[in-house]
Amino acid sequence: MSDDRLIVAIDLPNALAGLELTQRLGDSVSFYKIGLGMLTGGGLALANELKDEHGKRIFLDMKLFDIGATVEAAVRGLAQFDHDFLTVHGDPQVVRAAKEGASGTNLKILGVTILTSLDRSDLDDGCIKAGDLREITLERAAKAFEAGADGVIASPQEAAMIRALPEAAGRLIVTPGVRPSGSALGDQKRVSTPASAIGDGADHIVVGRPVWQASNPRDAAQAILAELP
Repeated sequence: MSDDRLIVAIDLPNALAGLELTQRLGDSVSFYKIGLGMLTGGGLALANELKDEHGKRIFLDMKLFDIGATVEAAVRGLAQFDHDFLTVHGDPQVVRAAKEGASGTNLKILGVTILTSLDRSDLDDGCIKAGDLREITLERAAKAFEAGADGVIASPQEAAMIRALPEAAGRLIVTPGVRPSGSALGDQKRVSTPASAIGDGADHIVVGRPVWQASNPRDAAQAILAELP
């Protein structure tokens, strides 16, 4: 049986390939993430089909960032589909606008802290303030919570620190950058194993390539589930 702590990222070219993957995974996975890479390939239609016809939970990973009125309007439009999670950048003004757009619905707004593919040198290149990356992630998480975020996206390496925040009580921590033992890191820099991420306070882990690149995705997903405490 599935465990919705595992969210499988469908990072495939189009909805047909995504649907084929979900059919191979069957009842081993109940929660899927659909992001920008799938958007022009029918990703939203796939999200709706998986929810409405197959009873799956859906995480729309849009990472919205714009002026407040635009974010609010975009979220209001997406909220009508009654999916579970939606990501926006964790900047307080963006989070507040997103929460306004999701008002009256069950859509959970998750604020992105620092992408798991970034390290301190990347932050320097992006003119992000000096300081320890983990501390900046913690500060962004706290500000997102204060702005009303239902949860945050952070690397598993920061999950325990964020879970210890007073503001984190009752909020979600979702961790990409999770790699089963022996998996290639790909473009991820701040990673951990499934068991460590959950043990450190993550509510959900997001895993993509180690599942959909596997010769048997169902076996790969079940192996990850078997690692969870």
